[in-house]
Amino acid sequence: MAVYSLDGLIPVVDVTAFVHPEATLIGDVIVGPGCYVGPGASLRGDFGRIVLNAGCNVQDCCVLHSFPAHETLLEVDAHVGHGAVLHGCTVRRGALIGIGAIIMDDAVVEEEAFVGAASFVRAGFVVPRRTLVTGVPARVVRELKPEELAWKVTGTREYQQLTVRCLATLEACEPLTAPEPDRPTFGGASAVPLHRIERESR
Repeated sequence: MAVYSLDGLIPVVDVTAFVHPEATLIGDVIVGPGCYVGPGASLRGDFGRIVLNAGCNVQDCCVLHSFPAHETLLEVDAHVGHGAVLHGCTVRRGALIGIGAIIMDDAVVEEEAFVGAASFVRAGFVVPRRTLVTGVPARVVRELKPEELAWKVTGTREYQQLTVRCLATLEACEPLTAPEPDRPTFGGASAVPLHRIERESR
């Protein structure tokens, strides 16, 4: 990982967390136990503090930043999808930020809420607990169903297991020139796309 101190503040990464070698941490960043930070993610603690509590995941190409003296906070088991941008906001325990979503300053995503993919949560907006918000700007669509909440827990657990897998086995290598005969695939994962669960529950 690319790690930079700034004004004497050095990023902190718990020994049980995984931060990809191509992620960047700058200054006042704290990555807690069991967290996953994906390739291309940028956590810039050069103005305000960035905190990831236990079990969070921040996926590929996410950006976390804030205004001076403001904090970007992810509580336990927060789940941030690919390419999301979080700026000076709070994501409460067990909440999910969809792929490509933008969460602005002083917004709060309450416990176990979902922000839909590509949604824009305006500054100061509060996403109520266990609701789905979508759109530009994001609006409350409905309360979440039990199967959706269970799906999120499963997906976050998969990322926590990925943290363990990466710490144990990820290493740089040269590519093969052709696939091996009987090349294995990753199996055993319990997470499936949400739309399949919704289709089966109809």
